[in-house]
Order: sequence, then structure tokens, then C-alpha cells
Amino acid sequence: MSFTVYPAIDVRDGCVVRLRQGDYADETRYGDDPLALAQRHARAGAAWLHLVDLDAARAGGYTLLPLLRAIAASTGLRVQTGGGVRSREDVEQLLEAGAGRVVIGSLAVRDPVAALGWLREFGNDRLTIALDTRQDDAGRWRLPVHGWTEVASESLEALAGRYAEAGLQHLLCTDIARDGMLGGPSLALYRALCAQCPGLQIQASGGVRDVADVRAARAAGCAGAVLGKALLEGRIDLGEALAC
Repeated sequence: MSFTVYPAIDVRDGCVVRLRQGDYADETRYGDDPLALAQRHARAGAAWLHLVDLDAARAGGYTLLPLLRAIAASTGLRVQTGGGVRSREDVEQLLEAGAGRVVIGSLAVRDPVAALGWLREFGNDRLTIALDTRQDDAGRWRLPVHGWTEVASESLEALAGRYAEAGLQHLLCTDIARDGMLGGPSLALYRALCAQCPGLQIQASGGVRDVADVRAARAAGCAGAVLGKALLEGRIDLGEALAC
């Protein structure tokens, strides 16, 4: 199985930002030109870009269509993008604007029936299901929703298995506790998911801090890794990560 490195660009109010553990009140800004950053990643050799609309993720209504079109037209990057995707029309709009894959996050937890319908309609290579997870006191991987203030009744393992059985190819899994913390990826979690759902191409997200972590994610069975804060802060060289 091939391995893909996804440089990430999270956009809020037109700026490139990173949130600490998904907290909108704990934000670091890294510039106001996401297109220039995407072009820089393309020049470094990236094939894919992970683009997130943070404004839409909270309020709904994807706002980055002009940016998505510009990236698709000027960089040659394939773009995996989401944030605020709530309807079939949202999915269709992003694909028509040039998205290589559309990321379905909170709705994939709240309404799996709808997400599974889109998977059948648009194809299992055009959607990425994103499951943000947090381990509870009993060691179970739960799925927080509604701004991570409530917890879904279904566990991560159960929902991931449900999507895998339906033919999902791409699963992005983020350990919330590690997101933006530069503490290393949740390798035990990814090993367990890869063992449970061998047909899924799992993307590691959260905690990647260096090239060794990228190699470790691949060794754990992941099909890709998302590079966020470490890349923006120069802790990891994109070209070196791509060489993994």
C-alpha cells in the first residue's frame, strides 16, 4: 500500500492557523496567504493537500471555494478538503470546484445513513470520513460531537467498522488529545484500527512532530499522515517527509 503525506492548511478568517486540541480560543496564526503556502508545498513535491475551512466547521457553509479553485488551477495539487459539509449539495459543490476528496466530519458521526448514501453516490474514492476521537477514563475511544461537548453513543471502533463494511476507502482519524500538541501520533490507536479494518486506508492526524513520527505512522499500518503544526513551525522538512 502506498503512503501519502498530506501537508495541512487550516484557514480561519482568511488566515493560516492552527488550533490547540481544536480549541477556537487557543489559536496560532501563521500568515494570511494560504494560496502561496499551497504553492510552496507543491514546489516541495507534495501531491496532496489537506485543506480545512475552520469557520465553516463551526458555523456550517463552506467558504473556501475561491481558494479551492485557485489551488486546483495553479498548483497541480490534489486537494482533500472539508469543514461545514452538511448536505449532498455541499459535497457536489466541492467536487465541482476541484476537490479530489471531500472530508465528512461531524455529520459522519451524527448521520451515518446520509454519509453512506453519499459514499454510494459519489464513489468511495471521492470521500474521506473524518472521525475525531478521545479516550475515556475506561480506555474506550469515544466520538465527541457538537464542538466536542457531547459524546456519540457509537464507539470509534463500531462506526469505523460500519463504514469499512460499506466500502469506505479513506478514514482520517484524529486523537483530539494530541492535536496541535507535538507529542507524537497515537500509534496504538492506529495499529488497532488497521488490524480491525484492514481494507481502510487510514490517515494519521494529530501529534506528528518529525520525520520519525511519519515513519512510525507508516509502520503502524497507516496509509498517510497529516502534517500541521510541525510543518508550519519548521520542525519537519516536507521534502524529507515526502521521501518516506
